[in-house]
This record gives sequence, structure tokens and C-alpha cells, in this order.
Amino acid sequence: MADIVPPTVRSRMMSGIRGGDTKPELMVRKCLFASGYRFRLHRKDLPGCPDVVLTGRRIAVFVHGCFWHQHLGCKYAKLPGTRVDFWRGKLSANVVRDRHAIELLGVLGWRVLVIWECATRTKVGRDALPEKLREWIEGSTLYGEISLQTTP
Repeated sequence: MADIVPPTVRSRMMSGIRGGDTKPELMVRKCLFASGYRFRLHRKDLPGCPDVVLTGRRIAVFVHGCFWHQHLGCKYAKLPGTRVDFWRGKLSANVVRDRHAIELLGVLGWRVLVIWECATRTKVGRDALPEKLREWIEGSTLYGEISLQTTP
């Protein structure tokens, strides 16, 4: 399937995609702060440079885009129809890097929560997010995910 926009336009569109301070990330931070949790951002000294870190609780939170981190079973994680080999390699490398960072954090004694972008895309998901975050943070599970498909 051919791309419907010229390569120069596609390049400009792709360069505008932000790596940090995304809408889902800002939403998670707002929920955490409103619930009384205090945190640090993007700790470069931790594996994977987590988006949010609750240092005193030893919790690392990643806010993943469903496309960029290939959320399994999610409708937002479709592989593009053009340059399939390029995208498959790039996105699978992201998944491998994510898995490695999470494993390393676990070895270092950190609890890890992944919040998928799809959990922030609907009103129902946004309304449920503060309670899901609180439940997971106050629980004892070492690893968790919040998405439209899962509960913490």
C-alpha cells in the first residue's frame, strides 16, 4: 500500500512527534499529583529512563505509546503499510529495549508500572485512571500494566 502523502510531508509529520511530555504522560502526572503522590521525572540514572519515578516507594512508571511500543492486541499498534521491514525492525527493537529496562529495574529492587496510551484515550479510561494508579501504587505487585484491556 502506497503512502498517501509525499515523503517530505511524511518526514515533517514524523519529526513533530514528541518523545517526552506527551498528552498521556502529562495526564498521568496530573493524576498522581492530584492524588498526593510526589515524583521525579525522567531519571537518567535508572534503566530505561522512566517517565515518572516515585523514589521513596521505589516505583518506576513508563507511559508508553501503543504504536511506538507495540502494545499487544491494541488497535493503536498497527504496523504501517509502507516500509514494513524498517518499521518492524524499529518497533521490535523498542519492545526488546523496554523489556530489558523493566527486567533491570526489577533486579535493582524497583516496582514497575507501564501505562499504555490507550488507557488515556477514552473518557472511561481517563476517569478510571486515578483509582487504578492508586490501587497499584498502594499494592505490592512488582510489575503492572494499565490499559483499556487490563486492570492493575
